[in-house]
Amino acid sequence: MENIFKKWRDSLEKTREVTFGKIANFFGATEIDDSSFDELEELLIQADLGPETTIKLLDRCSDLVDERGLTRTDQLEGLVKAELAALLEQPEEPALNHGPTVIMVTGVNGSGKTTSIAKLAARYKAMGKKVLLVAADTYRAAAMDQLEVWAKRVDVPIITAAQDSDPGAVTYDGIKAGLARGSDVILIDTAGRLHTRYNLMEEIKKVHRVAGKALPGAPHYSWIVLDTTTGQNALRQAEAFAKAVHLNGAILAKLDTSAKGGMVFAVRDQLQLPIIYAGLGEKLDDLQLFDRKSFVDSIFDR
Repeated sequence: MENIFKKWRDSLEKTREVTFGKIANFFGATEIDDSSFDELEELLIQADLGPETTIKLLDRCSDLVDERGLTRTDQLEGLVKAELAALLEQPEEPALNHGPTVIMVTGVNGSGKTTSIAKLAARYKAMGKKVLLVAADTYRAAAMDQLEVWAKRVDVPIITAAQDSDPGAVTYDGIKAGLARGSDVILIDTAGRLHTRYNLMEEIKKVHRVAGKALPGAPHYSWIVLDTTTGQNALRQAEAFAKAVHLNGAILAKLDTSAKGGMVFAVRDQLQLPIIYAGLGEKLDDLQLFDRKSFVDSIFDR
């Protein structure tokens, strides 16, 4: 358990040192007054929580300070940490017993989507599951090539098609192939959509619909991979994708290289989107089930 916490702590070094370290240093023996909350508001917004989530958090903390009669900012630290943790949700490992479980993965180009899919495949294979990859990103040959490389590395089968093939048709064929092969998990890699492009977002809606035609109830999980280095822009991306398809989870990529880990709170608070996994490094086994306690403790740990 100690090694897992160390992995979390090490991966959140930039977030801790650049932003949340300033918040941790704010808490001391000084008296709580109106300026305390003004300063804390500024620090939390700088930490990429965003104005809405920050105001909601501080309103709650202000009420509790009055209710409990707290007077010093060092007493405020535990309160803020507890309320931040309360914003998050502790996920469980997704149920993979649908026979097969279809997981559709979305996200913009460069978010770390394809690499995250490979890490998911490795994780589920290590759990004894029979995994199949479906390369439904047919617009970029490089995307299919990259996923094929990962498939060989992880040693799992992959369904591909010619470049510019209909992504819906590839998805349909991939799910049918998974059913025929007795796959436990089918991971569908969708094209890296720019969330501002209407036509491309309409295409991803089609992929989602076709999955349901190939297997009623599919996709069982629809996740977005968010590049945590982009901060609040990741929130805008998640908003757009949530409107296109029913997202029920997020994967945090590049957490170990980001100083903007505070965006996690905004994604969960404003979109009610649970964080399922977090990428804590470049290795295949560095994709970890999100741990809200380790996350909050790590960003404040001095």
